[in-house]
Amino acid sequence: MGTLDWIVIGLFFIALIGIIVWVTRQKQGNAEDYFLGGKDATWIAIGASIFASNIGSEHLIGLAGSGASSGMAMAHWEIQGWMILILGWVFVPFYTRSMVITMPEFLERRYNGASRTILSLISLISYVLTKVAVTVYAGGLVFQQVFGIESLWGIDFFWIAAIGLVVLTALYTIFGGMKSVLYTSVLQTPILLLGSFIILWLGLKALGGWDEMMRICGDQIITWRDSVTGEEVTRGDTMVNLMRSNDDPQYPWLGALIGSAVIGFWYWCTDQFIVQRVLSGKNEKESRRGTIFGAYLKLLPVFLFLIPGMIAFALHQKTGDFLPFLANGNLNTDAAFPTLVAKLLPAGVKGLIVCGILAALMSSLASLFNSSAALFTVDFYQRYHPEANPKKVVRIGQAATVVIVLLGILWIPVMRSVGDVLYLYLQDVQSVLAPGIASAFLLGVCWKRATAQGGMWGLIAGLAIGLTRLSAKIAYTGGEGADNWFKYIFYDVNWLFFSGWMLVFCLLVVVVVSLCTKAPDPAKIKGLVFGTSTPEQRAATRASWNGWDILNSIIILCITAAFYWYFW
Repeated sequence: MGTLDWIVIGLFFIALIGIIVWVTRQKQGNAEDYFLGGKDATWIAIGASIFASNIGSEHLIGLAGSGASSGMAMAHWEIQGWMILILGWVFVPFYTRSMVITMPEFLERRYNGASRTILSLISLISYVLTKVAVTVYAGGLVFQQVFGIESLWGIDFFWIAAIGLVVLTALYTIFGGMKSVLYTSVLQTPILLLGSFIILWLGLKALGGWDEMMRICGDQIITWRDSVTGEEVTRGDTMVNLMRSNDDPQYPWLGALIGSAVIGFWYWCTDQFIVQRVLSGKNEKESRRGTIFGAYLKLLPVFLFLIPGMIAFALHQKTGDFLPFLANGNLNTDAAFPTLVAKLLPAGVKGLIVCGILAALMSSLASLFNSSAALFTVDFYQRYHPEANPKKVVRIGQAATVVIVLLGILWIPVMRSVGDVLYLYLQDVQSVLAPGIASAFLLGVCWKRATAQGGMWGLIAGLAIGLTRLSAKIAYTGGEGADNWFKYIFYDVNWLFFSGWMLVFCLLVVVVVSLCTKAPDPAKIKGLVFGTSTPEQRAATRASWNGWDILNSIIILCITAAFYWYFW
């Protein structure tokens, strides 16, 4: 890091502080002001916030590392602009009409209070123990590698970077609320995009171009060990193939299509972390256009993070020493992105990339803090204290953010001691978290006959099966335990196929229980389900879009189809 790099970083922080000071002077008089930014966000702020919130440590470390280790396999999850379109075109009208602040609050409107409580608890626990913890843990590792500092003032630099990241982000989230998340994203998103494009360009230039990367990675055959014989197996797939053989134990093509769709639907269409940005729109038109803008941006991470990981792998194949090695002698693929930063970038540009990394981590953390605080304040405190003064509700939200920050910091030592193991399980956690929640929302919005008991038991079934699957993963990892039907179902079945079958089971639970219980009161679900909207509501929705929205949506779908065709 040279002097010019530090000057660039300093200018970034001056701009960030300026935005934060401006935001904190805005009115924050009630929960809607604090958690939804006063519901006056434009499509640019919404789309930028969706993208910046999504880009976190799982991209800087996980996605780039996946590109370096397995090539295009993870791209199914990153080319999901089409899923954000479903949020905008299908779910935004119902979310907007419900006038809610949180997704659990929507489930209460559609089903009952028990469904709201179950989803709130699942979301809060998963945010603190997975998303917050992993972002903070990986953020400390990234900056330790990028700055190349082992210790500072006699303190492990990991701790300085991790805690500094948390405290800095927490300060502007606590005082600025959702507005600080939205408007800092407008600054952070272009810096992140510019910095990542520079990495991509310089990486391809150092390697010898796109064709050279495709040649080297195309020569790398994917192999795995047969679980019974222990012999090495291959079906001829390479690192550049998106669609792998259905025998592939990790990313079978059918399982990847199904599993990524299940996880993507939960994340993009029902998760508070993402949907809260859409709820902050000033009207249905701005919210939908925000999702279209976000869908365009979501087409980029494959090129900004996954392909740079493949470039790092190709450079290592050519030079033999580009990537570092782990203590066990294996290649440290998780170091792909920070290694590109450290080895390829000139002075000044490296500072810009560090600002981009900071932007990604801070925006993701800020969104997590604000969403978690909204869940606690609206779904628990305000729910049981409806008479509370609006300003007190805001203070409770700020206090909840502080508590979540402290829990995240306390979890860092646990993450650091078992980080590698826990990080491997994060995709498993999402794959079993998604189906139950997805089933409740999908049938809740699409089927008038879905009852409160049906939605609630769909959530409970998903939670019970998910916990059983995770427990089996812990119990059987290491090869111990006799073969039986339980082990086959809850451990041996590929995680992507399991997620798909789990969704089918949870949907059946919702359908069967709903048919066995009394149909919901039409007045209660008016405007919340297809076929229940009033003529005025349908007219308002129709007036909120035009040919421009349709054209851009079609372009996004065509780009997605072209991507699948090219990397098939």
